[in-house]
Amino acid sequence: QVQLVESGGGLVQPGGSLRLSCTASGIMFSIYTMGWYRQAPGKQREWVAIISSGSPTNYADSVKGRFTISRDNAKNTVYLQMNSLKAEDTAVYYCNARLRFDIWGQGTQVTVSS
Repeated sequence: QVQLVESGGGLVQPGGSLRLSCTASGIMFSIYTMGWYRQAPGKQREWVAIISSGSPTNYADSVKGRFTISRDNAKNTVYLQMNSLKAEDTAVYYCNARLRFDIWGQGTQVTVSS
């Protein structure tokens, strides 16, 4: 069964950090481009970061310098380290696996609030 399962979301104060994890099953993980997207209330889903099978990365301007995406192919897992979090980072974060088509996780809530 093809599945992406995210974890690591929660409530954090502005300036704090969180690390999201996404573990894949049922796919040849190492050949997929993996990404993180987010959707805030009332807004469209937006791209946050991607990491290709060869590990080059790319980031949305809004998170560049604060977020880091990485992958561990041995664990079929992609991570998103989020530092210096801001209130505007509050959203449901979704993991994505892309090859010929998209696979999505169920999402994990990140809330940045004092």
